[in-house]
Amino acid sequence: MATRKSRTERRADLIEAARRAMLRHGPDGVLLNQVAEQAGLTSGAVLYHYPDLSDLLLEANQAGMERFYAARMRRVAGLADPVEKLVVTIRSGLPVDADDADVRLLCELGGSAGRNRVYAALLTSLYDRQVSMYQIILETGAAHGAFTLAGDSLTIARNLVALEDAYGYRIVARHPSLTTDTAAELILAYARQATANPLRVPA
Repeated sequence: MATRKSRTERRADLIEAARRAMLRHGPDGVLLNQVAEQAGLTSGAVLYHYPDLSDLLLEANQAGMERFYAARMRRVAGLADPVEKLVVTIRSGLPVDADDADVRLLCELGGSAGRNRVYAALLTSLYDRQVSMYQIILETGAAHGAFTLAGDSLTIARNLVALEDAYGYRIVARHPSLTTDTAAELILAYARQATANPLRVPA
């Protein structure tokens, strides 16, 4: 006999279904029945958990974005070496591969941001938090003598996030000569110049 899912589990399933629907139909064009189809439910069942579809879409977008901030913060929280923190943060900000759904959805949101103020605000918030994340690592490394910064931490951090975004887009756009490893090395090449550190740690 199948175990009945809890409300929390059902909402998590709907968030994933909404993400799949947005990838298929675009963030601006998702309809209730399309989310229901992805979830294998009726439209009424979706509305039972999310009476307003826009609330579900908002949660779905926020859930994907947390991988690129909160999850990375947790990943480096136990690392004491600022060099290792910087390298791990750079590597974890790129797509796993060209089919990375989280990055594909972020790219879709970027295209919709000019028409949708909510999506624009979400992306702006993510960008600002990522910049702050890098600033903390850079300034901590400089304070411990590991880094000699070539400029102010804000400028370097903004450039690192911009490189992540640019190479991430190219990877999911299936550029034939850009892999995740190649993109990571290109970003690290800039980071080495910006920190005067070889940034050599195990992969």
